[in-house]
Amino acid sequence: MTEKQAQRPTNWLVPAALLLIAALLAVLVIFQLRGDPQPVAEAPPGEAAEFGGIPERVPELAQLERRDEADVQSAGSVHAPLTMVVYSDYQCPFCARWNQETLPAIMDYVDDGSLRIEWRDINMYGEPSERASLAAHAAGLQGKYWEYHNALFADGETRDEGDLSADALVELAADLGLDTERFAADMESEELLEQNQQTAAEGRSIGVTGTPTFVLDARPIVGAQPTEFFSRVIDTALEERQ
Repeated sequence: MTEKQAQRPTNWLVPAALLLIAALLAVLVIFQLRGDPQPVAEAPPGEAAEFGGIPERVPELAQLERRDEADVQSAGSVHAPLTMVVYSDYQCPFCARWNQETLPAIMDYVDDGSLRIEWRDINMYGEPSERASLAAHAAGLQGKYWEYHNALFADGETRDEGDLSADALVELAADLGLDTERFAADMESEELLEQNQQTAAEGRSIGVTGTPTFVLDARPIVGAQPTEFFSRVIDTALEERQ
């Protein structure tokens, strides 16, 4: 048995665990979301108390961590003590703002070996979101995932839908010095599309209906909470491991 096989959960336990996770996340998002899926902003002032304390760990959520060395949509060591899974969408304005305002501070924890980030695209807004997600992954196959990812969220803004066309995404790849022929082929590959759709389905299966949603050290966090909040959660989690 390989190490990866040994770490895989027993098959019959997975559906039950996913149902439990979905229920847990649903409780968190239901008071914020009404109707169709939508971006999730910071908690309104009247609900700030919901996020005032450190979220409780939900051990079942830890199974969402892949810790795969080959994951191009990740940053940080697979051996980092903490992992943060991010469910996002390239047409989500709050994801873009969080990426601009908070992610750089969180990357300090990645750089010192405390945290691993695994980015997951949920593609809530249809084909443009899916194309952008495929493009970012294709850039990752050439070692430039984060450069491409940040370009899609440049200046904390999302791109117009027209700027998420296949031609526009290839042009962005050229701007970043990528092999555009390889990039276009990877972006259109059936294998990558299947992998992308499975990741999006995973997010929906556990109850993620708004972006951004985070699982930080098995603690669910909904919405683009302030930088200070994430730092507090990370610092607390690290103290718990000492």
